[in-house]
Amino acid sequence: MPLSIEEVQHIAALARLELSEAELARYRGQLSAILDHVAKLQELDTADIPPTASVIEGQSPLRDDIVLPSLETGRLLENSKHTGQDQFKIPPVFE
Repeated sequence: MPLSIEEVQHIAALARLELSEAELARYRGQLSAILDHVAKLQELDTADIPPTASVIEGQSPLRDDIVLPSLETGRLLENSKHTGQDQFKIPPVFE
């Protein structure tokens, strides 16, 4: 599925990328090859394959959460110049 230069420019704009003409041409070929590969995968018959959340059978590879003692709030706040109401004070992120 060959992409046009305009489609690649649109994708680049969505990703907030500024691409040169050479980069546009190179990415046009690379993205088109990826879409061709995905199109081939869509031709596969997957009707008999059950939905899969993980390819690892059996137990979850994640460990159980274990609650361990941590430092007291007051001791943690000793390391900061800016605190209040038992919390770290930071500059506002959103105004």
